[in-house]
Amino acid sequence: MKTLIKNGRIVTAVDDYFGDILIEDEQVSVIGKTLEMEADVIIDASGKLVIPGGIDPHTHMELPFGGTESSDDFFTGTRAAAFGGTTTIIDFAVQNKGESMLKGADTWHAKAEGKAVIDYGFHLITTDFEDQNKPEMFKLIDEGITSFKLFMAYPGVFLSDDATIYRAMSAAGERGGLVCMHAENGIVINEIIKKFLADGRTAPKYHALTRSTIAEAEGVHRAIALAEMAETPVYIVHLSCTDALNQVRQARDRGIPAFAETCPQYLFLSIDDYGDDFEGAKYVMTPPLREKHNHDELWKGLKMDDLQTIATDHCPFCMKDQKELGRDDFSKIPNGAPGVEYRMELIYNGGVVENRISLNRFVELTSTAAAKMFGMFPKKGAIAVGSDADIVIFDTEKEHIFTLEAQHMNVDYCAYEGKTIKGKVETVLSRGRVVIENGECLVDKGSGQFIKRGECVKI
Repeated sequence: MKTLIKNGRIVTAVDDYFGDILIEDEQVSVIGKTLEMEADVIIDASGKLVIPGGIDPHTHMELPFGGTESSDDFFTGTRAAAFGGTTTIIDFAVQNKGESMLKGADTWHAKAEGKAVIDYGFHLITTDFEDQNKPEMFKLIDEGITSFKLFMAYPGVFLSDDATIYRAMSAAGERGGLVCMHAENGIVINEIIKKFLADGRTAPKYHALTRSTIAEAEGVHRAIALAEMAETPVYIVHLSCTDALNQVRQARDRGIPAFAETCPQYLFLSIDDYGDDFEGAKYVMTPPLREKHNHDELWKGLKMDDLQTIATDHCPFCMKDQKELGRDDFSKIPNGAPGVEYRMELIYNGGVVENRISLNRFVELTSTAAAKMFGMFPKKGAIAVGSDADIVIFDTEKEHIFTLEAQHMNVDYCAYEGKTIKGKVETVLSRGRVVIENGECLVDKGSGQFIKRGECVKI
């Protein structure tokens, strides 16, 4: 099967040129200014961008949390991702307390098998890590699960103490693995939550008001300090505010290999979206939405490489029967929001159209940097001979509006309802297969593959 993409403007993290691309056997075979070759499928990309498929390094499909489970499974979630121009996700498998790390990974392999329509990898949420767990970690690294997430939040569920975090960082660093940190002071936050509930402050907005930017900044500072003591890199997930960003900046200025992602919700939404009633439950996520003044600093961090990637932390829960679990107590609202479908178009519109970042930086932030950070480059995150043919044809001029009716995520609200966007994903190829075309998904459930990743942080 040969596919020829003609007449497009090919943009990568470092290139920007007009040319044609021949795809054979799921990979990019030839790139040239004008290719006159026979092909089974010819796609005319005239007037469009041709960019690497997006990589979302932070999703939660079928995640049990708060007495329920995130509403997208590996079929609906990866299909929605594809509609938004993402061709690879890295989801978080979970080691439950008291079980082996290997069992957690096996459980997630079973969830994804036969469902995903795009390629996927796993991080492992690690809740127990003693010295005897090192062989399990190393086995997972050999199997292509090379990153591990630990939490400073959610006491009794996910929270790890500093000694556990240090052990995991030290072990991962021995084999080119990477620890991803959910960094905020969950112990103190829990005390603040108790005080608010005792005072009768139960509405969704109080989820945000009990989780201060100081609590996040303290966690980021501590995570970086532990990584420095362990002599290993660290990756901060879903960084949301200037206070936390400054901790990363200061560490990087000292030459510490500290890396971080932010998410679209922290660039476009704010604490004002909670309002005073239960509709604010749509935006209950952790970290919470922050004051609008944080937006500019986060964009500056993205431009200046203080932040390396943009993920979604996609973890949707429906308002009906799920978010409603916390109608009378914000601490019982399942934490999470949908976003995997909107990331690429939001960042193009808010970043490139609004002149905050260049086209090359847009590709780097949404694809290439994650491929390098998590051991997939140049197989993923590039348009180069020999790379997987994960390619998005993007219409820079088309305007459209985000609505619940138009979205494909399996959730009963749209977090960006009514937002007008300039820039639209038109055609999506995953390993050379046309996945999305003319607003339709053209591939079967289960056509995505597990990606065995290599060593992390080659950035």
